[in-house]
Amino acid sequence: MRLFKFFLVAWLLVTNGYAMASAACDNANTQTELNQCTAMSYQTADDKLNEAYQALVGKLASNPGSLEKLRAAQRAWIGFRDAECAYESSAVEGGSAQPMVRNGCLKVLTEQRTERLREHASCEEGDLSCPR
Repeated sequence: MRLFKFFLVAWLLVTNGYAMASAACDNANTQTELNQCTAMSYQTADDKLNEAYQALVGKLASNPGSLEKLRAAQRAWIGFRDAECAYESSAVEGGSAQPMVRNGCLKVLTEQRTERLREHASCEEGDLSCPR
């Protein structure tokens, strides 16, 4: 039971206290349920990321140079995200909690990237750090 509590606390720290994606996850009791809930939570964050990315792609349609740079940045970011989360979850590598820890990391980094893409899509006219 102590080990379960340790992993639960670790997961909460990794996800910065974000709520799980589904109300059914509020009563998750097994590691399998926690892994499934964090996977759903990450998938929800990934769906929002894809929406934000597509919105920005649409805004950059008339600027092929910036669009290609965005695509390159996104590919690089995905590589970073995956490597970072592999590193963060390495403390529990091979254990049943590894998917939960990895999913928590993926969710947090994906939400951060989504916010950044939304900022790029809604920057003010004349903002020199905003490619258009």
